[in-house]
Amino acid sequence: MTEELISQGLSQARNELDSFINDPETVPSIAEAASIMANCLNNGGKIISCGNGGSLCDATHFAEELTGRFRNDRRPLPAMAINDPACLTCVGNDYSFDVVFFRWIEAFGRSGDVLLAISTSGSSRNILKAAEAAKGLGMKVIALTSKKGKSLAGLADLAILAPDAPHSDRIQEIHIKVIHILIEAIESLLQGTF
Repeated sequence: MTEELISQGLSQARNELDSFINDPETVPSIAEAASIMANCLNNGGKIISCGNGGSLCDATHFAEELTGRFRNDRRPLPAMAINDPACLTCVGNDYSFDVVFFRWIEAFGRSGDVLLAISTSGSSRNILKAAEAAKGLGMKVIALTSKKGKSLAGLADLAILAPDAPHSDRIQEIHIKVIHILIEAIESLLQGTF
């Protein structure tokens, strides 16, 4: 039973990845996102990332790979994930959980920055409000969501859409692959500037 479950899980993951790879929008959208982010960083801007639950872990992973290092040594790149528990619980308690990311972006976001908004459903109210705040400040919004994530995709300058899957973990597996590829592409685009 356990081996059958494992084989089934691996097959499902492969099928979702194959579907994503075969979508003609996948490669161009990731390439455009990397270009938008590299241009932002090259022009003195920063990238802010946010998400809920596992997507917050992905947002944090993305930011730490840019401020730290990915595969090669280079200068740190300005990126931050909205993951300060004191700030999130303060704003959630004093205002509403719907605005925990919105308030952070209003405090730290600037025109020319980029928001990477991650949501498997594309309908989380706090992520939608974050995108609205970013747009209001003149930031670019890149959505990392799924094909069912039409609300978030509609607010974004660019949306990278994982296939719809019966469970969010399959979408998150696509998202972490995109995050790693984005970082590698950003580093490649900025290679002469380190």
